[in-house]
This record gives sequence, C-alpha cells and structure tokens, in this order.
Amino acid sequence: MSEHAAMLHIRVLFFATLRDKAGTRLLELDLAPLTTVQQLKAIVAQKLPATSEVLEHCLAAVNHEYSDEQAEVPPDAEVAFFPPVSGGRW
Repeated sequence: MSEHAAMLHIRVLFFATLRDKAGTRLLELDLAPLTTVQQLKAIVAQKLPATSEVLEHCLAAVNHEYSDEQAEVPPDAEVAFFPPVSGGRW
C-alpha cells in the first residue's frame, strides 16, 4: 500500500480569535496515518503562520470530544481548536 493511499482526510474548525487569525472557519487537510493532535497543530501553523502563537494554547476537540495532545487523529475526523477564553493564560 502506498503512503498516499493511506492519507486521512479531515476537517479542522477554528473558533474565536483563532478564526480571526486563520482568516477562515474551516480547513480541509489530508494527513498521514497516526498523526497526533500535537502534530496537527504544527501542520496547521505551517499552513497558516498567523495561527501559530494562539494555536499553541488551544484546546482540541476531536469528533466533539476534548482530546489529549498525543491522541491520534482518526480518518474523516472533525477537529476543532478553541483558544483560551479572554484574559486566560495557560
């Protein structure tokens, strides 16, 4: 099986200030299998550099459930990133 045949298609949703930085509410990506939430953040930051600083501090929800940074992103997932609330620091 070739590496490209195994790519996972996902949707990434941005909220609040992160949406403003991204300039969009939705990004569709193809990921390699076994990509973690943390690796996904790095991929998004590379594609949308304006998001990198905020993205570091965002919570992630994979398919509507909060997710650990080391969790693998499943095929056809919807991953939402939520920045800290106003005034909050992590």
